[in-house]
Amino acid sequence: MASDPKTLSQSGLLSAEANQAAALAAYGGVLTVDLDAIIANWRKLEKTAVPAECSAVIKADAYGCGAEQVSRALSRAGCRTFFVATLEEARKVRAAVPEPTIYVLGGYFQNTGEHYAKFNCRPVIGDLNELAEWDVFCRRSGWTGGAAVHIDTGMNRLGLTLADAQAIIPRINAGDHGITLVMSHLVSAEQLNNPMNAKQLATFRSIASEFTGVPAALANSSGIFLGAPFQFDLVRPGAALYGVNPTPEADNPMQPVVELKARIVQIRNIERGESVGYGGTWTARRPTKLAIIAVGYADGYFRAASSNDGTRGADVIVAGKRCPIAGRISMDLIAIDITDLPPNAARRGHMVTLLGDGITVDELAHHFGTIGYEVLTSLGHRYARVYKGGDVVEPLARPEPEASAGQPPSPPPIEQPAAPPPLPS
Repeated sequence: MASDPKTLSQSGLLSAEANQAAALAAYGGVLTVDLDAIIANWRKLEKTAVPAECSAVIKADAYGCGAEQVSRALSRAGCRTFFVATLEEARKVRAAVPEPTIYVLGGYFQNTGEHYAKFNCRPVIGDLNELAEWDVFCRRSGWTGGAAVHIDTGMNRLGLTLADAQAIIPRINAGDHGITLVMSHLVSAEQLNNPMNAKQLATFRSIASEFTGVPAALANSSGIFLGAPFQFDLVRPGAALYGVNPTPEADNPMQPVVELKARIVQIRNIERGESVGYGGTWTARRPTKLAIIAVGYADGYFRAASSNDGTRGADVIVAGKRCPIAGRISMDLIAIDITDLPPNAARRGHMVTLLGDGITVDELAHHFGTIGYEVLTSLGHRYARVYKGGDVVEPLARPEPEASAGQPPSPPPIEQPAAPPPLPS
């Protein structure tokens, strides 16, 4: 198990467990990521998709779970291909995993070719202008790192039109084209019987078959469970890796990955008829005991999960039992009604569970009025992050403090070299 809080100066005097507990005391909440669960989820998806290769989408900091830690763990487990959204994400992942293929979903922009070469990653090209600019860079530099072509089959977001895709078929048939993957993206894969699935499948199968010798990819997390016809040569799971249900019309086949706990900062008693929180929207109907915990919407626990006199909000697990939120969630604090707990079951300094122990990402998403993807990617940076499993030995890199007098500033995320970097042969 590895954690990111700073090591205490008196660490030699305490056990490892005591050191960690003391270090975590500096944080209002603790976010635990189970890398073994992520690996188990990836292996389940890999088995479901055999013989297709199973990649991993680790954009948005691996859906908030830590791209460097996740990519390192999955690479050790055998994952050979990763997808990120931006070049900056690719830079961080490449530093963690030197060997796997990395695709950048955000596409290619002029004058970024040197960075693709430097980080040894591949653009996902979504229109003919990008392809032309990519060709110019490759011709001038000699770079042969490859690229994916994204074809739009119904999302109407990114991707070549079908007419544009047809126009580059002669290039593919001519050979030495540098295209290493042809892909599209499903619109409604989580809806098993949505006719859009079959329509996109037929469109993609038709056009991909003309990209002779180029591997094809269509299925996202939910698409994997639509069956073998959707799986082609490679599948691209994302949210399912992190415990979000890819089959919302059935039970979740994935293991939970994230646990979120927060610290009780105060226990207080109020009388019947008193209100709690901003706006006074929740009123005690009996003498009530409250636990105030040190997490709020600034930490990604959405205000939409608040309760009022007419609506119950989300639950929090306190001393092993579900307890309701009382009143509005504020920026840094939440009030919990713990009246029904035994005396002294909850005390100042105890930790309560907001996510985990039966409270799933999808349940929380329901209370937030959103989807599990947004829940995970919104979890804030004020938590202590703890990683377990996955042979993790390094802590999460914390954001570096601003440079003070006498200290040089940190370098920019992507360097701008004066001359093109040397390109691999």
